[in-house]
Amino acid sequence: MQNLWYKNAIVYSLDVETFMDANGDGIGDFPGLTQRLDYLSGLGVTCLWLHPFYPSPNRDDGYDVMDYYNVDPRLGSLGDFVDFMHEARERGIRVLIDLVVNHTSVQHPWFQAARADENSPYRDYYVWSADPPPTDPAELVFPDVEDSIWEYDETARMYYLHHFYKEQPDLNLSNPVVRDEIRKIIQFWLELGVSCESGC
Repeated sequence: MQNLWYKNAIVYSLDVETFMDANGDGIGDFPGLTQRLDYLSGLGVTCLWLHPFYPSPNRDDGYDVMDYYNVDPRLGSLGDFVDFMHEARERGIRVLIDLVVNHTSVQHPWFQAARADENSPYRDYYVWSADPPPTDPAELVFPDVEDSIWEYDETARMYYLHHFYKEQPDLNLSNPVVRDEIRKIIQFWLELGVSCESGC
């Protein structure tokens, strides 16, 4: 029988960066969050939904991911995350993570390799055009900041697609290699104990 635990879960969504600072640097971190698990459990929380916590230049609150397999050093280490997961599990608290799989940061190594060499296997990780079509204003997620979903890259001498900020190039999800990469990323975090709904 399918486990439908989420139907009765009490979910608490939080940004680690703004929740609890354990080392006094003014930024929330995983050790701080771990210290507050008893408090959250006392509130009746049975599931934590974490905003992106991966290494990022932070152009878009962490949604511009530079490394899918790590924790932003401002928030602690991967070891701190593992400790947090262990303590959450001890209290019966499941953890959901916000996994950003439709785009990366322009600083992600995949994009840096893609823009540097048209023959790079990473070039097809993104969507490029020498002559992109005009942007329909309805396609703009941030119309107050961006006026196009295409951005010219001087190094690649091509335009790349971005539905969010220009610092967040869209991944080419029609590429089966990219889909395989995403499955690997999901498996990595599942092995660390995060919960996943059907479709992951």
